[in-house]
Amino acid sequence: MTSASPLSGATRLFVTSTAARLPLACLGIGLLAHAASLTGSFAAAGLVAAAYAIATGVGGPLAGRLVDRRGQTLVLCASAAASAVLLCAAALLPAGTPLAALLALAAGIGLATPPVGSCVRAALPSVIDDPAAVRSAFAVEAAVAEVTWVAGPPFTLGLGALFGTGVALAVSAVVILAATLAFAALPASRAWRPVARRAPGGAMASAGMRTLVAVLLFVGVLFGALEVAATAFAGSADSATSAAPFLALWGLGSLAGGIVLARRGGSAASASTLVVLLGILSLGHLLLVPVAGSAVAFAGMLLVAGAAIAPTLAVTFGLVDELAPAGTVTEAFAWLATAEAVGSALGSALAGSIVTGAGPVPALVFAAAAGAAAMLTALLRQRTLTGAHARVAVSATAA
Repeated sequence: MTSASPLSGATRLFVTSTAARLPLACLGIGLLAHAASLTGSFAAAGLVAAAYAIATGVGGPLAGRLVDRRGQTLVLCASAAASAVLLCAAALLPAGTPLAALLALAAGIGLATPPVGSCVRAALPSVIDDPAAVRSAFAVEAAVAEVTWVAGPPFTLGLGALFGTGVALAVSAVVILAATLAFAALPASRAWRPVARRAPGGAMASAGMRTLVAVLLFVGVLFGALEVAATAFAGSADSATSAAPFLALWGLGSLAGGIVLARRGGSAASASTLVVLLGILSLGHLLLVPVAGSAVAFAGMLLVAGAAIAPTLAVTFGLVDELAPAGTVTEAFAWLATAEAVGSALGSALAGSIVTGAGPVPALVFAAAAGAAAMLTALLRQRTLTGAHARVAVSATAA
């Protein structure tokens, strides 16, 4: 454990990781806008965004596994450099570039995405001695991560509108490289060392980790469906407002929930706590349905519904240290990020079909149902979310 200035060490981890993740939160939409600009086809742009999303889902756990074997510094520096080079290459492409080239670059960018989020979560316990303070730190981290999702898309789309989509990608490359290298240079990141004895089978050998991944897959579906439903609601509202203010309030609600949880000393990372929070998350989003006739009431309820997001994620992250097999903690966090991203993509696609056929209200019901599915998954598999059972399960797998 680091004895000097643990809070300042955690603060530096938060600040640099947030800067590094700001452009990462919007590379999908940035690549989509750039591909649409170069090809003139939204269908082609959608394929490019899908290639990036799939590659990110594949690359995250692979990068996490490398970190668990080689440490953070080398993997972060190499992936940041590769991402920056590939992003600059994509930014310099001329109009009329073949779709195959765009797909290849998007896949490469996804595979090379620096695992900053997984690394900061793995490093936090090394700078904070008190377990309760670690839980608070996870709550703060989950809340701070919302800043990237609130500020990221306007950052990229605004640059694209003012200076061109290529410039937006180039600026993203510079920010990713500089901020990731700054994070990798922090003492907490450089000093983090993988466990010498690594459990066979990786993070997913744990029954508890498989449960958490399934839970976050459904939570991701809720996120993606809500984004589509809120966008559709904004388009049908009497006012000419866009979806951005609604989604910003949703993110601010999560930020507030994370801050409140952190100020109360965090919450014990237990299966029962996770089940309760998932129930609150689902209920909060279901309550959006009866207020969908009023833009003001809908906006206010989004703030309330979002308040459960950061606490839910904080408790989920807090369970990883107990459930992940020895030497797989970074890979475990990467799997959770992948599950959330894949779920969000599925939720967006399914909610898009629902909105097209029936409007935003059924899509809101679908989002709440995804939250209920997450809660039921955690409830039915609650026995796997205990350290003792996880260790037994991993031992049996290894045998």
